[in-house]
Amino acid sequence: MMKNEQEAARGSNKWFFSMYIGFYAGLIWGAVKMLESLFHFSNLTPGFLVEPFFKSSFLVTWQGYLLGWGVFIIFSIAASLLYALLLAKSAGPWAGLGYGAVWWGLIFLLIGPVTGMMNWIAYLDLKTILTEFCLFILWGLFIGYSIAFEFNDERIREPFKNGKSNPQPE
Repeated sequence: MMKNEQEAARGSNKWFFSMYIGFYAGLIWGAVKMLESLFHFSNLTPGFLVEPFFKSSFLVTWQGYLLGWGVFIIFSIAASLLYALLLAKSAGPWAGLGYGAVWWGLIFLLIGPVTGMMNWIAYLDLKTILTEFCLFILWGLFIGYSIAFEFNDERIREPFKNGKSNPQPE
């Protein structure tokens, strides 16, 4: 067998794959976070996760945006490792949707207001609340479904098995 076939037969390393998914989740959804801030869909800056440690005036600069993006990537890697530890065998998208909702709840209802990342949810506008909730739902779905697809029997249902590009009815 060739090296790639041996790796496929063994399966992916759960932790490396989770870090990989977390990196891309942070990269993609952090970019969406920057766009939602630039288009004023949300009043929170992309660096809201480090708000207690940096001045707000810095976080609205391009350096602050990049810092926020980088912190969101690190946060996503940690969250995907936690997902792999707790929920890797969950099948389907529902666990990922719930995971994103739980993280939104933790950040917006508990950790954020207590640490000074943001105001209490009663003082945020509805546009910000809904935008951030949707972002975290999609972020959790990306992490959860990607990990579930890799570590469950979802690959059995793929339409093109064994490298066939022209499937025939069985």
